[in-house]
Amino acid sequence: MTFPTYLTLLRIVLAIISTVFFMLPYSWAKITALVIFIIASLTDRVDGYLARKYKQVTDLGAFLDPLADKMLINLTFLVFVFQSIVPLWVFAVILVRDFAVDGMRMMAARHKTTIAASFYGKLKTTIQMVALIIIAFANIIQNQPLTIIGDIILYIALALTVFSGLDYLIKGRKLLAK
Repeated sequence: MTFPTYLTLLRIVLAIISTVFFMLPYSWAKITALVIFIIASLTDRVDGYLARKYKQVTDLGAFLDPLADKMLINLTFLVFVFQSIVPLWVFAVILVRDFAVDGMRMMAARHKTTIAASFYGKLKTTIQMVALIIIAFANIIQNQPLTIIGDIILYIALALTVFSGLDYLIKGRKLLAK
């Protein structure tokens, strides 16, 4: 267990806590959830940086990091779908992409091949986090122009989600064909 791995585990715990607070019908709870979500999002950048800088990249960390990201993002999307803030079909596309990429990675692992996170996958995660932060903030302060900006960034994230998913599937198919 390394410090970066502890940060990743913290992100998993924070994902659950922020989800609970986002579900509460109080403004203070939504603000608290947003602050927790932002802190959790920042740990995603910090844990990877520290793991690489101090050569503490581990198999456990490599497994938990994308899981923590998916929990943080998808649980928040789920709450926002439930609250009619984000359309269900957007969340469905994101989930299908995640399942397809994870399935490809599992197949690759069975062939002793690793499909590393790509630039587009990392960018997708970052843009999804930014979209969720803006959408949450716009919802808290009830600001229509900010809601529109959040929606635009959400659809940019959706396009990146589809693109990065196709990128993974194409690269994975080529690796598995060898």
